Amino acid sequence: MSEIKFKALKREKAGKGAARACRREGRVPAVIYGGKKDPVLVSLDPIELSKALDLADFYKSEIIIEVEGKEHKVVCQDVQFHPVTDMPIHVDFMRQ
Repeated sequence: MSEIKFKALKREKAGKGAARACRREGRVPAVIYGGKKDPVLVSLDPIELSKALDLADFYKSEIIIEVEGKEHKVVCQDVQFHPVTDMPIHVDFMRQ
């Protein structure tokens, strides 16, 4: 298992419109949930995410996401891909 790190930007709004706005800015919307804490809405750099998705053990790896100086240890729960371009359009991370 490898360790993967992302630097993410915090998003303020949830929902379809906010996720679409995030994608228009060239980022991939994501959510960090679990651990009896409130969910954190973030956006990821699509190039970093694509490189990490190419790793064979991405879904088993411990991932560290840094948001505003705070680190979250997570595992990838789900990645949603665009049906035509096969690019990631949303990621769900679960806290450990």
